Amino acid sequence: MSEHSIVSFITQAICEDLGRGDMYALCAKTQHVKAYIVAKQDGIFSGEVYLKALMEYFALQYSSPYTDGVAFAKGAHLCHIEGDYIKILQCERVLLNILAHSSGIATLTHSYVQAIKDIPIKLLDTRKTRPLLRELEKYSIRNGGGSNHRFGLDSMLMLKDTHLAYVDDLEGIISTARERLPFMCPIEVECESFESAKKAMKAGANAIMCDNMSVCEIKEVVKYRNAYAPHIILEASGNITLQNIREYALSGVNAISIGALIHQAQWIDLSLKMQG
Repeated sequence: MSEHSIVSFITQAICEDLGRGDMYALCAKTQHVKAYIVAKQDGIFSGEVYLKALMEYFALQYSSPYTDGVAFAKGAHLCHIEGDYIKILQCERVLLNILAHSSGIATLTHSYVQAIKDIPIKLLDTRKTRPLLRELEKYSIRNGGGSNHRFGLDSMLMLKDTHLAYVDDLEGIISTARERLPFMCPIEVECESFESAKKAMKAGANAIMCDNMSVCEIKEVVKYRNAYAPHIILEASGNITLQNIREYALSGVNAISIGALIHQAQWIDLSLKMQG
């Protein structure tokens, strides 16, 4: 993520909230004040780069004992802000929305990471992100201890069931892709059974996504991969929860991808208070 993309994002968010102008600014006197953001529940802090950009945009001074990925407890003061009273009010909702959303994703991700912390495996996100919020949401995943899967369709070639519905010659498609795609571009194939995984390995895929397979089926795929194609990466996905993630993680796959890390994350309850 670049500084330009962060500034562009917060500028759009501010314009959305301010509209044609802040009505309160037309009738109130400004003054130099202090404020703070308080957490109303435990969580993992995320949103540091956006906090910094917002403070610079509004020319406000701030300090925070928290950096991205650090745990906080209910009642913690996550940030202290000082400066123009009107400007603090104008950035309040945008700032809280970003921190609450980002920290919510980081917090949920952290809980999954903790469940498998003793297993050498990658926890991945997916492209199931809110439109135009992908950069923020994937950044939040990293702050929770997870890793990012592909950012978009240009990151790698993934052949999903919707692609394969009209593919008669998987080996031919992969061969053509090898000729036309960049040299180091990986090719992953989504498979829903042991037989389809075996077919994809033989066709030359770099990675196999074991989608909606049972743990027993995945173990079959792992056994075959280990014996005949140890270079291939195996990823498990589909219906994986906090309750069963360890079972999947112990199956022998290299990674687990979970869309719910983002689309099921709950906002952290935060509030801005004036220090009077």
